[in-house]
Amino acid sequence: MKTEQEIITELSSLILRSIEKNLPKEKFGILFSGGIDSTLIAFIAKKLKKDFICYTTALEEPGLKKAEDLEYSEKISKELGFKLKIIKLSLKEVEEYLKKTIKVTEKTDVVTIGVGTTFLPACEQAKKDKIKTIFSGLGSEEIFAGYERHEKAKDVNKECLIGLKNIKKRDLDRDEAIVKHFGLKLKLPFLSKELVGYSLKIPGEYKIKDGIKKLVLRKAAIQIGIPKKYAMRKKRAAQYGSRIDNAILKLTKKHGFNYKADYLRSLK
Repeated sequence: MKTEQEIITELSSLILRSIEKNLPKEKFGILFSGGIDSTLIAFIAKKLKKDFICYTTALEEPGLKKAEDLEYSEKISKELGFKLKIIKLSLKEVEEYLKKTIKVTEKTDVVTIGVGTTFLPACEQAKKDKIKTIFSGLGSEEIFAGYERHEKAKDVNKECLIGLKNIKKRDLDRDEAIVKHFGLKLKLPFLSKELVGYSLKIPGEYKIKDGIKKLVLRKAAIQIGIPKKYAMRKKRAAQYGSRIDNAILKLTKKHGFNYKADYLRSLK
């Protein structure tokens, strides 16, 4: 049986290989939230001297708290030398993007539209910047156990596998519809066959320990060179970290609806 350190070293090599083989020769974009997944992609791309732009979408409305993802994206990009473009959306602009996301994805459920409305403005900006390929950290939560349901599961890896089987319907269809709309290519290095296969064999106790999810990935990131303070950052889902979900709630109340789902359906 391999030690935890041996697993971390092997995993570090696999992550480097998976990201490197996905990197195009021309300039590309990274959907950037300041979380461990997008930071790893950007850090490795920078290490390999690639030309890229990080894109962060966040609500910015007078009187409202600054979005957590925006705060971290700015800090990390400044410290690690990433080129960052921020798409700041007012409440009014969020409403317009919600309509666009609903039209493009043909969905109205709260999670799909909340997450999609962080992704769509970033892809729109990437298209304007003549970017043809955009990277996402999708899949990392599933293979490294980043959700509460992984923490509650009796068998962590079994739960990881269940999530992977549902990822197309839950996430991939949405993201592929958005990139297709802008004529972009989507790269998902955390879903490479080799990395997924290896990760599903990592013992669950290395993935979640003392309430820290994705622990083995965080330790691998530190070994690769990411500062510990960023590798260990506890991150909320995109729709919360960007405060897009907060915007949906405010718009729901503004338009006299009791439920976010009813408000989103009214935009169709």
